Order: sequence, then structure tokens, then C-alpha cells
Amino acid sequence: MSESDGQGRLQSFERSLERSRRSLRRSDRPKEFALAGRDWDLVDEVFAPVYSPSTEVALEFLGLVGNTGNAGRDQGGSFLEIGCGAGVAAVLAALAGRSPVVAADINPRAVENTTINADRHGARVRAVHSDLFSGLGDERFDTIFWSSNYVRAPQDYLYRSLHEYAYVDPGYRTHRRYLLQAPERLAPGGVALLHFSSRGDVAELHRLAGACGRELRTVRSMTVLEGEYGNDLVEHLLLEIH
Repeated sequence: MSESDGQGRLQSFERSLERSRRSLRRSDRPKEFALAGRDWDLVDEVFAPVYSPSTEVALEFLGLVGNTGNAGRDQGGSFLEIGCGAGVAAVLAALAGRSPVVAADINPRAVENTTINADRHGARVRAVHSDLFSGLGDERFDTIFWSSNYVRAPQDYLYRSLHEYAYVDPGYRTHRRYLLQAPERLAPGGVALLHFSSRGDVAELHRLAGACGRELRTVRSMTVLEGEYGNDLVEHLLLEIH
């Protein structure tokens, strides 16, 4: 990696942490938000989809809004969302016919938030406090999905809040565990999906997958203009792990 690439990664990491802090202290941070034609509750200390396009992109990738995609829309079978946040994808997956639906997050407030939104919309979702798969016993799923914290932080970075877990991954330690463990938690014929972005280090992710004995296949991609962060064109990727 060149010096300029390294500086860019450092700036991306620092900018992501600033986004996390700003999202928590904004005076206009809502208690409710609208997405995918529905209203949702937003609990303090939980990732706010209103400040990033990533949740809406994830819903498009999963086929849970509009008429695009076929990764999850109108299909049965079990569904696990890792890093559920406010629970939007998990709730919509349940309403689209997925069953059972489990939503997992390392942030207890996100688990609370997902339960609130599942109740609000009459969706059968079990929300679990879990670091990836640690709280899920030996359950297996037809679809596993993680819209990841794709910005790589330095290996020695220590999180200052649970909210930062949604933004950066030090040394891609969590990505490595997901690459290793997600395929092992699939039911026969199941798919393990990862939502990543060009804000992350795509080349490093592929290198890491190879080191784990995994292969990544791009299922879908979408380029989004993220104007709040400098009018950057950002490519979002839906990757299947083999």
C-alpha cells in the first residue's frame, strides 16, 4: 500500500469516528424516522439510518423495498441479521415472509430498539444481544446478512462507545471472524451475505477472505452519491461468501 493510500485510510477512519460522535450529539437527532414507507423508532446510542444511505442500500440489496433484487424478497426460510441496529431489515424480512427471523447486535440498545420496532409493526423478530454468533447457540439459517462496519481502524484502536462499533472495525478482526464463521452457521443451501463499501478496503477484504479459505462473489453493486460527506461517489457491494 502506498503512503497516499495509507493516509487516505487514516482519514477515512478518523472521519467515520467523527460521524459517529456527531450522530450522537446532533440536536436534530430524531426519536422517529421514516424509511421504506414506514415510521420507525430510534433509541439513543443506536446507529441512525437517517444520516447514512447504507440501510436503504441494504434494503435494496435484500429486495425488501421496491421491485429490485431477489436476495430476500418474497422468499421463505430463516433469516439472521448481524448488526441489526434499529431493526429495519429484520422487521421487513419478517413482514416479507421470512421465518424465523433473528436480529443480533453487540449493542444492547440496538436489541431494545429492534424489539420496539418489531412490536410497532407486528413482526415476529427475536432480537438477541450477541457479538456476531456468540449468543446464538447452534442455530443455523437460510440467509445470514451483515451490513458491516466496513471502515478499517488501526489494529490497536480501542472503542470509546458501543455506537462506534457500527462505524469502524480495528484491524478487520470482526470481518475475519464473520468470514470464517458465517458459512458454518448456514442451513443446507443457505447463503452468507456481506454488505461492504468502497469506503472500506476492498482489496484487503478479499485478501483476508483468501487467508480464511473463503471466496467472495459480488452479487450486486450500487453507486451512491453521499453528499453529506463531501459529494463522494461510493460503491456499495453485496458479497456472497463461499
